[in-house]
Amino acid sequence: MKRQFSQNNSSTERQQLRKQLLAARQQVSVAERQQGGQAIARQLLALPEMQRTRTVGSYYSVRAELPTGDINEKLQQQGHQLALPVLHPVVKNHLLLLAISDATGWHSNAYGIPEPQLDCRHIVPLAHVDILLVPLVGFDLIGNRLGMGGGFYDRTLAGWRAGHFPQLQPIGLALDCQRVERLPIAPWDVPLPRVITPTKIWDFRS
Repeated sequence: MKRQFSQNNSSTERQQLRKQLLAARQQVSVAERQQGGQAIARQLLALPEMQRTRTVGSYYSVRAELPTGDINEKLQQQGHQLALPVLHPVVKNHLLLLAISDATGWHSNAYGIPEPQLDCRHIVPLAHVDILLVPLVGFDLIGNRLGMGGGFYDRTLAGWRAGHFPQLQPIGLALDCQRVERLPIAPWDVPLPRVITPTKIWDFRS
């Protein structure tokens, strides 16, 4: 059972927890993060649903995030179509997914995150995405997710939560230090059915 959200105290609690988890993630060495990314890539690619060609939404990791470079490279090497997010040019605080290839151009968005150059011909609707890899700051033992606070992925996944994209399988990616026992949640938070860490696949679907 998820805890009820109280605007008065849970916002502060979430902010404090976010700071603590970001600090803990920052303490993980670059080498450990790289090894973690490689371990997650092995687990992800071994999933039964990844044994045939898929369209996979991923992301470009920055700062102390779990590195996704190895994950994205291996997905492409195995023939999966990779799509990465861009800030929506019209609908504020929303994301679009763009299919990428060797010919993709790149630039830094308003947050300093590298993203593909917007090209409407390469937009991949969520209805065509099989797996969506989701970044996070923290997750708990029932699949609740804490992000950076912008709500981009909660908005992206709102339609899936409402049952509009039954083929879509969101999977969070995290280091082991990003797991907590329980997160304070808000009504707009979208819990994840699975999270992969370097040491385990956490499955919250049952």
